Amino acid sequence: MANTQSAAKRARQTGQRTLRNKSILTGLKRRQKRVLSAVAAGDRSQAESELKSLASELDKAAKRGVVHQNLANRRKSKAAKAVSTIGSSKTSA
Repeated sequence: MANTQSAAKRARQTGQRTLRNKSILTGLKRRQKRVLSAVAAGDRSQAESELKSLASELDKAAKRGVVHQNLANRRKSKAAKAVSTIGSSKTSA
């Protein structure tokens, strides 16, 4: 329990940010799964459109400070690499 008004306010703000960030992170995970499922299905056009939306969401999350910029870049790169393997003899894991 907070002892001061300012500590109580900070606790409320932290709770609000935690909920907001959790929903954003859940959305990012959902987008990543959509990209990977499109890659697994071999649907290049679907995978590319999902990759575009994933990149946009990652950039927004990084700009707002929900995730670090390096994490966003790393996930975009990994997803793009997976999409590029569609149609080749390689299979992504």
